[in-house]
Amino acid sequence: MSKADQIFELPDFSFDPTAIFIYGGGGHGKTLIDLLRAVGAYRIVGLVDDNLPAGSAIMGIPVLGGTGILPELYGRGVRLAVNAVGGIGNVSVRLRVFDLLAKAGFSCPNLVHPNAWVETSAALEGGVQVLVHAYVGTESRIGFGSVLNAHVVVSHDCVIGRCVNLSPGALLAGDVWVGDFAQIGMGATINLHVRIGPQARIGNGATVKDHVPEGGRVYAGHIWPERQINTNSPPREED
Repeated sequence: MSKADQIFELPDFSFDPTAIFIYGGGGHGKTLIDLLRAVGAYRIVGLVDDNLPAGSAIMGIPVLGGTGILPELYGRGVRLAVNAVGGIGNVSVRLRVFDLLAKAGFSCPNLVHPNAWVETSAALEGGVQVLVHAYVGTESRIGFGSVLNAHVVVSHDCVIGRCVNLSPGALLAGDVWVGDFAQIGMGATINLHVRIGPQARIGNGATVKDHVPEGGRVYAGHIWPERQINTNSPPREED
């Protein structure tokens, strides 16, 4: 025994801080495989999916099994997980996965693509995923488990709630507030100071100029609030 061994007792590192698995092998899971590979800080041990056969592979990553394999992964020293269940149209399925992972002892780290940009004054809660070319502006806050897809812009002073999904190309002006579990469609535009209520859904390409109530819905391509057209007066130039 060396003199150093007599002085210091080494801690028991019984887990691998770089080991991570992906829960869900669908389209979003594939995107997250590429994101993790781009980040380069993690070792992907495999995929967990109840609907894929164990022993198969997605993009070279082995499918380890279904939910029942979680205790085995924990026993192997894995402590990190990625929730790849997007929950588009039904956010409850994404929430159930987070609950399942937490109860099994796993944590979900923030994942930010190297080609995304998060300002130093912005704050991200746990489990946030920021995909390629997304931007998070000055003093904005992103809630737990939210997804910012490719080319999303979250401008200064925005507050994004928990498990919000911002689809590719969504554009949020400054001081926009988005409530928990809301979903913003592809290419949607949210104007300055607007409030989007919890569980609201904004369709693809919509333009939102005023507050949307809790559970409200703005349909694809529409402008909110919709103007009432007076057919008795000539159209103005801005129409």
